[in-house]
Amino acid sequence: MTDLRVRFAPSPTGMFHVGGARSALYNWALAEQSGGTFVLRIEDTDAARNRPEWTEGIISALAWIGIHGDSPFFEGPYFQSAYEAQHREAAATLLKDGKAYHCTCTRDDVKARTGSEHQGYDGFCRDRGLTEGAVRFRTPDEGVTVVDDLVRGRVEFPNAAMEDFVIVRGDGSPLFILANVIDDVEMRISHVVRAEEHLSNTPKQQLLWEALGVTPPIWAHVPVIVNEKRQKLSKRRDKVALESYRDEGYLAEAMVNYLMLLGWGPGDDREIMPWSEMMPLFRLEDVNPSPAFFDEKKLRAFNGEYIRALPLDVFIERCEPWLDPSWDRGTFARLAGLAQTRVAVLSEITANVDFLFLDVPVHDQASWDKAMKPGAAEILAGYAERLQDVSWDPESLKTALEEVGAAHGLKLGKAQAPVRVAITGRTVGLPLFESIEVLGRERSLERLRAALAKLS
Repeated sequence: MTDLRVRFAPSPTGMFHVGGARSALYNWALAEQSGGTFVLRIEDTDAARNRPEWTEGIISALAWIGIHGDSPFFEGPYFQSAYEAQHREAAATLLKDGKAYHCTCTRDDVKARTGSEHQGYDGFCRDRGLTEGAVRFRTPDEGVTVVDDLVRGRVEFPNAAMEDFVIVRGDGSPLFILANVIDDVEMRISHVVRAEEHLSNTPKQQLLWEALGVTPPIWAHVPVIVNEKRQKLSKRRDKVALESYRDEGYLAEAMVNYLMLLGWGPGDDREIMPWSEMMPLFRLEDVNPSPAFFDEKKLRAFNGEYIRALPLDVFIERCEPWLDPSWDRGTFARLAGLAQTRVAVLSEITANVDFLFLDVPVHDQASWDKAMKPGAAEILAGYAERLQDVSWDPESLKTALEEVGAAHGLKLGKAQAPVRVAITGRTVGLPLFESIEVLGRERSLERLRAALAKLS
């Protein structure tokens, strides 16, 4: 299978969709496991919507999930716009061979002849011998076009239901359906692995391959990805940009693991698997054709597992983008191990440790109202008194608060609520007594006294 050549062909018209990332990973797995080639082709012919930053974003996002030009399996990027001459040449060949024809009909013309807005093209210009206008491909009138799909099996498309479709506009510019085929032919693509939404175009593209005298590729259409309401993921409605997850602090290895399992599984009960173990097991024939649910809660859980598995020094390094440059890294390192067990995405590190570096903690009002109930002032005052001379270690700090709470008829869980908010500004966070230890005696006392003053 070293002659296997797959391609990923996104359009640079927006942020990089997680569905596209899943398709790219499936292609990448095939190329790597077979020693074949993954071709990146940027389909940039929609000049009105294309932007250079979107192209850069695609390349950057692919590199983030491990698909990049440093690999021997990677080829490209190529740009569809560079192949326009080949697109036009192919259209001329189809015209010369009688497999395509010029057409000057407008939509209104077709409606006037058929009496319907929904009627497909009626073949009016097929035998008029025109030499100008748009170019339509001459589809067969009878029989079926069979698409043998590795995911969906044998799919039949009645030829009579396919109109003579346009492959070149009236201004001479090739349409996507022709350009896509010619690019695949030029790049010697052996397998086309893409989203299910492209299946309806496949019989037309297969007919074009055959009309050009070239053997069509092996097809595989992977399942659509849906949200919790079983609606297809939409850029307008759902969180779908791969870059957004990267910027929020998801780990690339967790994202890769999760995306690979959207429609495929290794055949056992394992889900948390590194790429090196998943890649050799991947088979298109094992992909489930049913819609795949993108469960962000499950992705967060995956990410938390991967974060907790990082060596501590690596975790500290990965957190760097979310740490203020002014924060002392030594102080952060003292609590990093505790934070590692609690964050699900790296961006959460900020809210877990910022209290260490602020002159005054930011009191979330809801947290303040929840913790500062009647009796809170007595707990704060009693604990402040004990902190003046208690041994400065987590166990001693905990014992001191237990004793203060017991003196007021409170268990530790109740007693520590106002103390936590006074120290950190929040009702949840890192272990309280380790946090107090790192914050230090003087600063901890200042915060308890400030909270008392605010209460009074």
